[in-house]
Amino acid sequence: MCERMKKRDWKRTVWEYILITASTLCMAIGIYYFKFPNNFTFGGVSGLSVVLSPFLPISPSSVNFIINALLLVLGFLFLGRGFGVRTVYSSTLLSVALSVLDQAAPLAAPLTDEPLLELVFAVLLPGFGSAVLFNIGASSGGTDVVAMILRKYTSVDIGRALLLSDLLITLSAFFVFDMKTALFSLLGLVSKSLVVDNVIESINLCKACQVVCRDPQTICVYITEKLHRSATVFEAQGAFSGTHPHVVLTALKPYQAVALRRFIHEHAPESFILITNTSEIIGNGFQQ
Repeated sequence: MCERMKKRDWKRTVWEYILITASTLCMAIGIYYFKFPNNFTFGGVSGLSVVLSPFLPISPSSVNFIINALLLVLGFLFLGRGFGVRTVYSSTLLSVALSVLDQAAPLAAPLTDEPLLELVFAVLLPGFGSAVLFNIGASSGGTDVVAMILRKYTSVDIGRALLLSDLLITLSAFFVFDMKTALFSLLGLVSKSLVVDNVIESINLCKACQVVCRDPQTICVYITEKLHRSATVFEAQGAFSGTHPHVVLTALKPYQAVALRRFIHEHAPESFILITNTSEIIGNGFQQ
């Protein structure tokens, strides 16, 4: 039993690091090819790198590498063992990936002459990567490291502090770059938060199903043996008919809910089905 659990934990860890690697590289592509060339300043350390690079003799990728390295050192000094290994890995990989892209495929100008199109990719790619990282309890470092330090040593409202810092970095584009770039950056800041929230909700999307039926046994057997889920059955009372039907309550993945609906339609068409979307199911088989 213990060996089986260790094997399962090992597989889960490997899968998590595959996700971290893929999502971090996705962020790196979005930042390097679409954010840096257009001087979009939203997004923590990468945005700060864009703001500082015109005043320094190095590229935004190099500035990003230096800032992230300094923040990692601060993290180790102030947080010690509390500093997340996955955050260190993602932050290091992001910095290295940006530096490699800077050396291997240097960009002198944006890929297209459509800044709005490039803003879409500058928001979607890093936003998707960040959402995947947040969903598995990791992050790409940067200002998140500052948040961890503040959380440990102060009573500052972390959410407001990070929002304010991101807003200030974004607004600095009005003083460093032209008006169009600044407005695009402000739009990107708002859009990225919406993308991250919606991606996380989509990843965790499940279906809460309530089936009012006469014979719950057939439905429960299908749920447990075919869908490999569990269910709760309780007796109810019809407000109009006064009868006592049973209610089967279960939580399923979207494709399983489709299969259950098809099964009930074929084998218990008199049943009443209520299916609702939910992204907050905690328990065995879902979020732990």
